[in-house]
Amino acid sequence: MSCVDFASTTLQKHIAPPHAARNVKDRIRIASRKLGWSFSRTKDVWYADPRVSIDAEEMRVIEEAAGLKNARKELHELEMLIERAGALLDDEEKDRSRPFVDALRALVGTSDRS
Repeated sequence: MSCVDFASTTLQKHIAPPHAARNVKDRIRIASRKLGWSFSRTKDVWYADPRVSIDAEEMRVIEEAAGLKNARKELHELEMLIERAGALLDDEEKDRSRPFVDALRALVGTSDRS
């Protein structure tokens, strides 16, 4: 998936989803206000115009507006916590703690999916 395709999908699904407005024009206007872009720039990205290029700063703005950057950070933090807990429990009691480690991973995994 190219940057423009990713940006277009993110605009349509996360920044200005279908329930945000009745028609596409209003959704594009909502997205342009959230991103601080002009309506025409947002429209070009919305429809993934092949002439459009997304720079790193614009991609950062899109990720922050959609909340994707925070979600990735939280996922990474959860994975690190699971690794630490597993290492601690594996070192202390190798035979008796294995079910507890599995249960902890399952618990954190279910909260991460929601």
